[in-house]
Amino acid sequence: QVQLVESGGGVVQAGGSLRLSCAASGRIGAYFMDWFRQAPGKEREFVARINWSGDSTSYADSVKGRFTISRDNTKNTVYLQMNSLKPEDTAVYSCAMQRLGASSYDYWGQGTQVTVSS
Repeated sequence: QVQLVESGGGVVQAGGSLRLSCAASGRIGAYFMDWFRQAPGKEREFVARINWSGDSTSYADSVKGRFTISRDNTKNTVYLQMNSLKPEDTAVYSCAMQRLGASSYDYWGQGTQVTVSS
């Protein structure tokens, strides 16, 4: 069983930046690592994905060019650098792990709140 713990959330003004971290209690090297977010009253939505080696990433259109996902397998940690934040980025951000070829996610974190004020 792997536990994922997110950190780095907080309150920031529009245009500001935050860096989220997702620390795993076990090795993450063989997994895709994703970030999701869920705003109040809305469904959870995909934000970003990174492959096991870190050389392939993908992003939701809404964050492309503003957010950057990265990972450090030696620290079993994934990061989400968020720049040029907008009020519509306000949500609970969660990370998730998925094995190659799996149809669902193996582990989820509890999430960290990000609030962007206008």
